[in-house]
Amino acid sequence: MKIKVLSALVLALAFSGCATLPLYIKAAENGGYGYAEQKIENNRYRVTFNGNSSTSRQEVENFLLYRAAELTVESGNDYFTMLENDTDEHKSYSVQSRFPRYGRRAYFLGPREYYYNYPYYSYGFDWGPEYERTVHEFTRYSAEAYIIVGSGQKPVNDPNAFDARDVLRNLDPIVAKEKA
Repeated sequence: MKIKVLSALVLALAFSGCATLPLYIKAAENGGYGYAEQKIENNRYRVTFNGNSSTSRQEVENFLLYRAAELTVESGNDYFTMLENDTDEHKSYSVQSRFPRYGRRAYFLGPREYYYNYPYYSYGFDWGPEYERTVHEFTRYSAEAYIIVGSGQKPVNDPNAFDARDVLRNLDPIVAKEKA
């Protein structure tokens, strides 16, 4: 009996670990969740990362830096210089009524009578417990940067220049646990 309970608990924990989606992924579509890049010139790129409602601003900015470093190394270069970068905040709201109300309608088709339920909104004064609503706020962040990649030593006097391998090494412990 104990083995069955223990087995069920282990399986439940294993499947609950699979229930969370990875945060660091390639965007499936333009403007979708994840990272994307666009080559503008031979050594110039636009890199974006769009987070979801469970991705913090710092995570979005870390993922953007990490992707810029990955792109630099993938293109055979050593450093990147960030020309412009911007992080936007997008808020959305969901309103939920405490007591959803449904009506019932009937229609006749031949000798049979059919019913279906439909949601409706009531009229009158907007007070009392049946009118209470819960508002949920969702915040998403998106970051965009224009980078130039280069080979050799990074420019020493440029605070916007990053050694790509250093960025990968330093951010990998943070990003690795979020990869697919």
